Amino acid sequence: MQSRFRSDRRLTARMGVTLFLLGLLYVAFVAALIVLLKSWILVVVLAAGLLLAQYWFSDRVALYAMHGRVVEREEYPELHGVVDRLCAQADMPKPVVAVSNMDMPNAFATGRNPDHAVLCVTTGLLRRLEPGELEGVLAHELSHVAHKDVAVITVASFLGVLAGLMVRFAFYSQLFRGRKDQNTLVIFAGVMGVSAVVYALSFLLIRALSRYRELAADRAAAQLTGRPSELASALTKVTGEIARIPTKDLRTAQAFNAFFFTPALGAQPGITRLFSTHPSLEQRLEQLSRMSVELGEATAPGKAA
Repeated sequence: MQSRFRSDRRLTARMGVTLFLLGLLYVAFVAALIVLLKSWILVVVLAAGLLLAQYWFSDRVALYAMHGRVVEREEYPELHGVVDRLCAQADMPKPVVAVSNMDMPNAFATGRNPDHAVLCVTTGLLRRLEPGELEGVLAHELSHVAHKDVAVITVASFLGVLAGLMVRFAFYSQLFRGRKDQNTLVIFAGVMGVSAVVYALSFLLIRALSRYRELAADRAAAQLTGRPSELASALTKVTGEIARIPTKDLRTAQAFNAFFFTPALGAQPGITRLFSTHPSLEQRLEQLSRMSVELGEATAPGKAA
């Protein structure tokens, strides 16, 4: 089903280029492992199994990690009402609605496609945001679902996951235990080297794609609701509140930063922004401010928080 979220040609182009580069990297990685391990069956089975597991069960893994649970309309009628209204506006299937009992104010979407998606919000977010701000956040997450961002990032990140597992495989597999000959050491060094390079390249490519998709989701949410200032207010408020959440609570969410409305561990200064899954708060607010002017909104973004 085609939703009413506006298509984003720049987002599509970025996704296409990134996936093409990751595809080339993936083929080279698998080929190198086949040569080094001399067992194409092992590599193919491992790669295919990990990809299918990550693709089909990403929603369950994310909900489990974030202690989220599916909630019905009777329990959270206001939350369901906002999701229903936004899905009707966007002409898209309604995702499963879940709530995580965490004080960290945030939300994330997960699932392999719009028909099998989960939208999860934390109780900390529900407690802190006004209705208009919550609508902006939920529209942002629904944009990720409509544009299939979740599936794209899940598949794209698979290469880095595989590379990381291969490093562990090189350390712990019986293939290397008890064998100290020179050939074994060469194979070990080869697997480690190839995996490290592949992990680093895929990591940077996925982070760049993730930052752009967050900006695209902000644009789509502002266009759907017609109120960029509410989304900007939510961004400002959530970012400020996350800075006051105990670090131990934030680390639970660190592995799933790419799914969140804002980064679980806050903004990254300087060159470390290259490794962030999200653009800076300033960049997002600047975009929303421009959109507010374009849409003729009376309230300037970011000043309501």
